[in-house]
Amino acid sequence: MILFIFEGARREPALFKTLNKVFLKLEDEEAIVCSYRNNIHNLYKKMKEFGEDVDIVSIMKDIGSLKTDSNSADFSEIYLFFDYDIHDHAASVKGLNRRLGKMLRYFDNETENGKLYINYPMIESIYYTKELPDTDYKDYTVKIDQCHENGGFKRLASKFSFYSNFDFIQFDFTQPIPEGKEVSVATNWQMLKQQNVMKANYICTGNYAFPRKKEDIVQSRIFEKHCSKYVNKGQNNIAILNAFPLFLYEYLKSDS
Repeated sequence: MILFIFEGARREPALFKTLNKVFLKLEDEEAIVCSYRNNIHNLYKKMKEFGEDVDIVSIMKDIGSLKTDSNSADFSEIYLFFDYDIHDHAASVKGLNRRLGKMLRYFDNETENGKLYINYPMIESIYYTKELPDTDYKDYTVKIDQCHENGGFKRLASKFSFYSNFDFIQFDFTQPIPEGKEVSVATNWQMLKQQNVMKANYICTGNYAFPRKKEDIVQSRIFEKHCSKYVNKGQNNIAILNAFPLFLYEYLKSDS
């Protein structure tokens, strides 16, 4: 079994369901999906409460999000998806980044403690694009303060996006999937994968191209370079980047 843990209970599971149908093709009994329903910093505090021997499966069972008799050893892989949530907090940005760095070092392997993927600044970054393919994607940033003002980043993404809703990358599973829809959704995800992978490489190496090797854009390196190049540069910018395309790139073992 593979465990997928999402921060939210609505948007991420819905997107994942589409990804699974188009790309992953995991059976229901293979892919276990649950939601933490709180941010990464709350999870950090929860882990501190549990102590050094904590595992994420125990936490998810403790809060009632994972209803199973299974334990960590029963999952061959564990993936976590959370937002880069550093706005609107009492703690300093530096302190929050220090905390997030610790989380990325702990959750750095899907076959051990789990592998953490971060959305910058949040899941709606998947929607922050002009018509695909968007050749300007590498330059998109947002101010930290803008992420919680007047509707926050969700409003900014909705206003900026070429697309009026998420239908360009998501199925409505309550209705029959229209003819040709699966091909168009798959094509859009492939373009999102390309521009997010290339941007991740741009953040890490300065080259807006596919990385020479996947290790060039691991989550911990993206985070470190993101902080040094954007957040800590005095302008408090966040480089817009989404975790789902990066997960696809790594999970599917593809080079493009």
